[in-house]
Amino acid sequence: MLTLLNLLRDGRFHSGQALGAALGVSRSAIWKQLQQLEAEYGLPIYKVRGRGYRLQSPLSLLDSSELNGRSAPWPHEVFESLDSTNAEVMRRLSAGGVPPFAVTAERQSQGRGRRGRRWVSPYAQNLYYSLALRIDGGARQLEGLSLVVGLAVLDTLRAFGLMSVGLKWPNDLLVGSRKIAGVLLELVGDPADICHVVVGIGINVNMQVAAEEIDQPWTSMQRESAELVDRNALVNRLSASLSAYLARHKSEGFSALREEWEAAHLWQGRAVNLIAGVQQIHGRVMGIDATGALRLSVDGEERAYSGGELSLRLSDDS
Repeated sequence: MLTLLNLLRDGRFHSGQALGAALGVSRSAIWKQLQQLEAEYGLPIYKVRGRGYRLQSPLSLLDSSELNGRSAPWPHEVFESLDSTNAEVMRRLSAGGVPPFAVTAERQSQGRGRRGRRWVSPYAQNLYYSLALRIDGGARQLEGLSLVVGLAVLDTLRAFGLMSVGLKWPNDLLVGSRKIAGVLLELVGDPADICHVVVGIGINVNMQVAAEEIDQPWTSMQRESAELVDRNALVNRLSASLSAYLARHKSEGFSALREEWEAAHLWQGRAVNLIAGVQQIHGRVMGIDATGALRLSVDGEERAYSGGELSLRLSDDS
């Protein structure tokens, strides 16, 4: 089926006879494979008498050879399908895999965002990317790390012309009020000594129609640019940006990137509600501190907040 999908990925019409000839099978066998593609991959296929078959829209498929060129900062493996790219990286670390290395997938069956939320992962439309890192020197090396990854994703999206994209503390990227990307970091090992961090990144790339499971406003790179995005070029730029920002974070610390992060924070100075379990804290965003914690003005007093279970929302009076 993947060979058939490669023939159809241009989004143009292909006759059943031409597809059968290319694959060395009958037209009826082509029809069965097309039905399987629709059922298993969730890819709508149009049939027009006299013209043949085409996908609803063109696809940009990932190519391992393009992602492992001489300029690649780390080895990269592409999967057709995974439960989640973060889970695959964790399995490889448990089996003795040596970081850094990256994993991407055309689709995920159990993609996750922060606080256990599901990350909708349709086939070959978005980017599901996970990077394994070794962290030496204890927890201080982790300060602001998720925010640094956000800066690398921001740099990548702006390189593709999305100049209106910005950051939302702690791990989201938005265009206006619509989410376009997110970051999820998971720690493996002892944060006081040598440990591993799995950097998970999800970017809405060529998604045009969302599944009902998405419970918040969203957008995609193609929606914003009106052009099909080459996902291989996107991955290569993301890897290069990550490599540069992570190197700077390692050598200079998060404090060197703090001002750049605040300049890109869409909610700087805005009135917000910080949600921690059942507790809500109302304040105004002052920025972040040298560790990446959120600085809020609460009842005239500055307070700092950090933690993976916190959620930030604009308040009604913002």
